[in-house]
Amino acid sequence: QLHFVESGGGLVQPGGSLRLSCAASRGFTLEYYTIGWFRQAPGKEREGVACITRHSYSTNYADSMKDRFTISRDISKDTVYLQMNSLKPEDTAVYYCAAQGGVVPAVCSLLVDGTYTFGGQGTQVTVSS
Repeated sequence: QLHFVESGGGLVQPGGSLRLSCAASRGFTLEYYTIGWFRQAPGKEREGVACITRHSYSTNYADSMKDRFTISRDISKDTVYLQMNSLKPEDTAVYYCAAQGGVVPAVCSLLVDGTYTFGGQGTQVTVSS
């Protein structure tokens, strides 16, 4: 079973920035997985935000985040980051990371279709003035 520790959320004003971190706990290594960031706002379905394949071969972003968010990984720290700039009130949500194993895709998926394993509490991001 995979367990994640998401951190870095908080309260930020519109236009501000946050960097979220996703680390593994309990003895597994993020390096061997495609990692996705997802978010869920109150009353809404969970949606994909960004993903990065194993070995950082490629990344993928939801259209509304493409020019504002950047996903990256630091192998030495076994951590995946989500740099979020130009935050908007509609970015308010709990953000989760998740892992996808198996064959490395050419482009990772942002679908919430059961192929990602979730296992963290998430980190709350609130964008408000």
